[in-house]
Amino acid sequence: MLLRDIAHSRAGDKGDISNISVIVYRQQDYALLERELTAERVRTHFAGVVHGEVVRHALPHLGALNFVMQKALGGGVTRSLALDAHGKSLSGAMLNLHLNEK
Repeated sequence: MLLRDIAHSRAGDKGDISNISVIVYRQQDYALLERELTAERVRTHFAGVVHGEVVRHALPHLGALNFVMQKALGGGVTRSLALDAHGKSLSGAMLNLHLNEK
């Protein structure tokens, strides 16, 4: 199962920090999201893109997890030559993660 099967996501940025929220469609899927989507797993998924710490914040009543990823945007909007300097496409890349349904 892909993460996109149970959740949607949004991305934001501030300087060289990317912030991605992952929100389940159905509250009953939150336990699976919380179990499978760890900060370490996200850091591994974005290896080569994120060069700093990844911190996860749980928002169980909203059915959401928020990930703050340091050194993720090539220096930030004013310094990066990336086509997606704001990192909005990272939210789509996050949804390509495979989840174990166990």
